[in-house]
Amino acid sequence: MAFANPNITAYAVEATEFPDLARRYQVSAVPKTVVNEDVEILGALPQDAYVEQALAQFTIEN
Repeated sequence: MAFANPNITAYAVEATEFPDLARRYQVSAVPKTVVNEDVEILGALPQDAYVEQALAQFTIEN
């Protein structure tokens, strides 16, 4: 998503090289994606499922 939208920033971190971050985000398996400190996505997912989970926190309230 970060490649497609300049408003999205993404970082890849090697958990074994940054154990403090791994503990902070409770990394127990990889890949693990954290979106805005709220949404956690574990494992490799098909693109559609990944986007759906990444956007799950953003709901339109009527």
